[in-house]
Amino acid sequence: MNFVSPDFAPAYPEIFLLAMVCVVLLADLAWGEKKPYVAYLLSQITLFGCALITFGTSVPGIAHTFSGMFVDDTMADILKMLVYITVSTTLVYSRGYIAMRGMLSGEFFGLALFATLGMMVMISASHFLTLYLGLELLSLSLYAMVALRRDAPAATEAAIKFFVLGALASGFLLYGMSMVYGATGSLEVGRITEAIQAGVPSHAVLVVGLVFLVAGISFKLSAAPFHMWVPDVYQGAPTAVVLFIGAAPKLAAFGFVMRLLVEGMGAMSADWQGMLVILSVMSMMIGNLAAIVQSNIKRMLAYSTISHMGFVLLGFIAADGDGYSASMFYVVVYVLMTLGTFGIVMLLSRQGFEADRLDDYRGLNRRSPWYAFIMLLLMFSMAGIPPTVGIYAKLSVLQAVLGAGYIWLAVVAVLFSLVGAFYYLRIVKLMYFDEPETDTPILPEGDVKLLISANGLAILAFGFFPQTLMALCAYAIRQSV
Repeated sequence: MNFVSPDFAPAYPEIFLLAMVCVVLLADLAWGEKKPYVAYLLSQITLFGCALITFGTSVPGIAHTFSGMFVDDTMADILKMLVYITVSTTLVYSRGYIAMRGMLSGEFFGLALFATLGMMVMISASHFLTLYLGLELLSLSLYAMVALRRDAPAATEAAIKFFVLGALASGFLLYGMSMVYGATGSLEVGRITEAIQAGVPSHAVLVVGLVFLVAGISFKLSAAPFHMWVPDVYQGAPTAVVLFIGAAPKLAAFGFVMRLLVEGMGAMSADWQGMLVILSVMSMMIGNLAAIVQSNIKRMLAYSTISHMGFVLLGFIAADGDGYSASMFYVVVYVLMTLGTFGIVMLLSRQGFEADRLDDYRGLNRRSPWYAFIMLLLMFSMAGIPPTVGIYAKLSVLQAVLGAGYIWLAVVAVLFSLVGAFYYLRIVKLMYFDEPETDTPILPEGDVKLLISANGLAILAFGFFPQTLMALCAYAIRQSV
């Protein structure tokens, strides 16, 4: 590998972000006690700077650096832009919540930016080692964020479970990568594809390695049966951290699957399609059925996440450009819904009170008709009820599956989607038809109020005009795969 005079332009956003993380930590060390918001402001400036650099360095076609280990293409640029927007929105929603709980510090923002760097590396990786490095940078940051409240036993327990199961999944991935290397003689995504297309003598070894890779991917996607960590982490971790885990990393996970399975192991799609069918059905079944019996909204949304990841996998099962773009569209819509939902949860939380019980949403319409309406839009979208954008997300992946000939799988997905509608509509019933348990006023800061309102209305707007977002996802896939 020649690192003497490479063109680092494709990696300028990552280089800038890494430098700014150091600035954020040093600034917090110098002024954090007197001005606790300095780290927050610098983090937002950093994300805005990354967006400008990503836009400025984007070029038509595909550019590589670090001897082919890092790639910059249209899909990477679009996913990174979405990550910046998601992380920035997460920080806005989280600011008041973490301030009330003594977490407004450089550690929180430093870990958030390190996790963002890991996501960016995952999205642009074109080598198995780069993929793994990005994944571990993201994972280690998330472990630390979950355990950031050292005075909360539930958060510490969630972090330990997350760490142990995450280490197991990393082992699966590394073992799978080692077997792929043994069968193909390379860890570079492009060369692995060429080796598989040319025919490898040890196909059985390659299939076994693929099984381990899919198992590791399933953990990161929160797909059943590798979902055990999700409900406990969602319930035990601070809501701000749960929002961070549940939103932006899903965009990175989509990019990870595209690089690993589609670009690297695309020639073996017939082998991994069957595995994804099983994972998808199990995720939709376990996620929707388990969510029905939950009384904690964070735990309910954890199982909801599992079921949504089952729908995301439907697009990959189609194994064509339309399926991949449908999966990308679904992930983007899911992230938009997750941002709004947990934004409302944090909005209703206050000092010493977590709005994590379903009963906490009783009579929300009488306390605040506007936020009840926003929550209604979010729940309708998650259930796939018109005129919200969620219906188009589900229809797009179902259409991709039908196009691939999996009619029975589309029927199963529709049935489980009907089951899932129950627990979403239950929240709507609590908000509009039950008496409130408290009359405490909801008083968000101006930017939070504006952003949550825009978040909810975007769900409705994309429901009326989904073509723009669909076209963007299709363009990203078409230019990169």
